[in-house]
Amino acid sequence: LAPSPSPNNYYFESLFSSRYPISLFPSIPIANYAFDLATLSFIGGLILLSTLSLSLILHLGLRSRRFSHLQHFNYLWTVRLLLVTFASLWALNELLRLPIFRQNYLYPFLPAITLEQQANFCKVHAVLSLGFFEPGFLVTLLFLVNVSIKKRLPRRMWALPIALCASCSPILLLQGIFVFYSPFQGQLPKLMHGSSILLTDALGKKTVLCTYPFFSSAIFGAFAIAYSLAFLLSCWRVVTFVINKSIRARIDMLVSTLMFTLPMQILCLALTFLWSPNDLAYCFSVLTMFSSVAWLLVVSLVILVIKPISDALAAW
Repeated sequence: LAPSPSPNNYYFESLFSSRYPISLFPSIPIANYAFDLATLSFIGGLILLSTLSLSLILHLGLRSRRFSHLQHFNYLWTVRLLLVTFASLWALNELLRLPIFRQNYLYPFLPAITLEQQANFCKVHAVLSLGFFEPGFLVTLLFLVNVSIKKRLPRRMWALPIALCASCSPILLLQGIFVFYSPFQGQLPKLMHGSSILLTDALGKKTVLCTYPFFSSAIFGAFAIAYSLAFLLSCWRVVTFVINKSIRARIDMLVSTLMFTLPMQILCLALTFLWSPNDLAYCFSVLTMFSSVAWLLVVSLVILVIKPISDALAAW
């Protein structure tokens, strides 16, 4: 006597099935579960590192109030705080694309999560990840590298977070238009603009898997190429100015990490369009992309937040 599904549900499921056929492989949920657990472990480690960075920033701020000689090392605390904030929000946003999180942890708070709502979570994840959190982190990273060679300290440091966030608004706007509004829907395959598919497991349970739309990936790829050129130019200026071998080694480490992880992320985004999200190769590509970005965040936080503050506290 269960009520018959509404026409909207049939229409919604047909949108998903138009991209990939629904498959019934018992081993696929187990593979996705393993990759989700690995991603959760990386997210937990990144959150712990961000918490450590935040505690050091606050500790230096408190110490600088008591000791005036530490105020020079604390003038960039707002930018470092913004860097840590973007890293933490990016890690938390990755939880939205994990089916294990949406089903096991959001359920007590949102007990009536429909398939359409799960698809909306995937849209939010794609827009925020590739349109705001990661670009915001990269722009803040570039600012910290540039300001390190300036002789005069920037004025009105409280306005810098607003300016840095505003610089990410164009890419965020483009991501929102192509992901939420899909201007080419019906004219191009769903592969080009869709952000999720519907998967049915061996028990008949339907699950929404998040994907990365083609236009969203292309927009971020163009941003990453332009950003890499600007970052290389800024780091070259810093290296020519810096004499300290230790600082130069940190900059070289930062440059080599970014020039490896960003192309790796773009490559993995391109490879995801070769397989269905329920394939093992797709899961491996997404995990590789996630781990490469997470490694860039870890190296950046250590070099630009943890290490400078630790050296300042140890010197005084």
